[in-house]
Amino acid sequence: MSHNPPLRNWPGQVVWIVGASSGIGRATASALHQQGARVFVSARQTVALDEFVRDHVGATALPMDVTDPKAAQAALTSIEHATGRAPDLVLYCAGHYKAQCADAYDLQEMRKHLAVNYEGVLHWLDAVLPALIKAGQGHISLVGSVAGYRGLPKSLAYGPTKAALNNLAECLYLDLRPLGLGVSIVNPGFVDTPLTAQNEFAMPQLITPDEAAEEIMWGWAQGRFEMNFPWRFTLWMRLLRHLPDAWFFAAVRRFTGA
Repeated sequence: MSHNPPLRNWPGQVVWIVGASSGIGRATASALHQQGARVFVSARQTVALDEFVRDHVGATALPMDVTDPKAAQAALTSIEHATGRAPDLVLYCAGHYKAQCADAYDLQEMRKHLAVNYEGVLHWLDAVLPALIKAGQGHISLVGSVAGYRGLPKSLAYGPTKAALNNLAECLYLDLRPLGLGVSIVNPGFVDTPLTAQNEFAMPQLITPDEAAEEIMWGWAQGRFEMNFPWRFTLWMRLLRHLPDAWFFAAVRRFTGA
C-alpha cells in the first residue's frame, strides 16, 4: 500500500535539496537532474554548489545557512520567482555529526547538532509548509538515520536529533496527507559521506551516496513513507526497536563493546 502519491515522472518537476554540497544530498540532486527535474541546490559551501551547477546544466545554486531563520524563506522566494510556483519536492538533507559520549559532554556540540539537524528543519518548514499547503500538492522529505531508532554508543548528540525527525515526519504525514501533500523520512544505515568518514570503527554494509540516492528514488516511486537501507543492516536496527530494554542494552553492549 502506498502512503504517498508515487513520484516517478520527474521531467519539469521543481525540486529543492537542502544539504546538496556532498554525500546523499548531492547524489540525490544529481539523480533528480538526470531524470529531468529542475533542480535547486542549497548548502553553506558555495564552491561545492557552484561545482554542482557547472556539472549539471540548468541546475540553480541557492547558498544558505540552515541555522539562519530567514534564509529558507529567501531561498524559497527565489525558487518561486524563477519557476512561478512552489516546488514539487523539497528534501532536507543538511546534517551535522560528531561522536559524543556522556563522559565527555560538550554542550556547544549538543547545541550545534540541534541547530543544524532539527532547528534547521523547523526554519525550512516555516517557509515551505505555507507554500505547499497553498499549492495543494507537493512532497516533503527528511533525511533521518537509523541512529534515531534507539540510543546508541557515541550518539549522544546525533541520535536524539534524528529521533526527533522521525517523530516530526510522522506528525507531518498525519496532518498533511488529508491536504494532498506527501511526506517521507529517509533512515539510512552507513553511507560513505564526509560525516561518516569521521568514524574510527568498521561500518557494516557501507554503501555509496549514489546507491543511497537510488534507494531514495525507488522509495519515492513506490510512495513509501519510510526508506531504510541497506536492508540487511537496517532490518536488524528495526528489530532492536522492539526488544525489551534489558535485551536491547545487552545486545548493544555485546556488539559494540560499550
